[in-house]
Amino acid sequence: MEYLVIAGGGAGAHDNGVYGGSGGGAGGYRSSIVGETSGGGASAENKALVISGATYTVTVGGGAQVYATNGSNSSIIGTAVSITSQGGGFGQTQGSAGAAGGSGGGGSSGGAGTSGQGYAGGAGNGSGGGGAAEAGNTDGAGQGGDGRSSSVTGSAVTRAGGGGLFGGGDGGGGGGSQDGTANTGGGGGGTFSMGSGNARKGGSGVVFIRIRNTEKSPTTLTVGTESIVGDYKVYTFNASGTIGWS
Repeated sequence: MEYLVIAGGGAGAHDNGVYGGSGGGAGGYRSSIVGETSGGGASAENKALVISGATYTVTVGGGAQVYATNGSNSSIIGTAVSITSQGGGFGQTQGSAGAAGGSGGGGSSGGAGTSGQGYAGGAGNGSGGGGAAEAGNTDGAGQGGDGRSSSVTGSAVTRAGGGGLFGGGDGGGGGGSQDGTANTGGGGGGTFSMGSGNARKGGSGVVFIRIRNTEKSPTTLTVGTESIVGDYKVYTFNASGTIGWS
């Protein structure tokens, strides 16, 4: 099977009365879709070999809901398969470093991204969080890094954008005090509102599994939905579930 596993985005930060808060990093982006790439400038990973009789647990990570919290991991776990994308790092207020994650949160120094999953957050107060395709602040101060485009569903869709104080990265990153977009792994935006209760939320992740039409359909499929896209059967998980072949 081929896969695209995107984790939940990190929380954006609130204002501390002097500078606006930095944006959260996007959830980690790992892909083995042929002809596409993973996050952080990495090539596509190898396909995974699934085993007859095994059931695989698909976990879709939630976006961070409160200040100073990373997004949750997304994964596909089962016999001979262990694929995990790291949740996005949270953004910080003035003088504090952004958190490391799938993509790093913005802060006085940007949090590191995870190799093969995403980029670092921007450095400086009110910075942008990193995205799957570029670091925070790449498109200007306070701008979230852009996400990565995939055509796994049949049309090109960009996901895993970083949050920003002034603009979210393409791919669901929150900007201008907005939350990250659900099922994109987008980071939460930074905000000029004071108080940790005003931190913006990260977007939840998503998992895609793809097999050839000539392959046997799964005998176990919970929560995920099947669609036919060209020569492939594509299974989309917007929430955690299971898949397996007998």
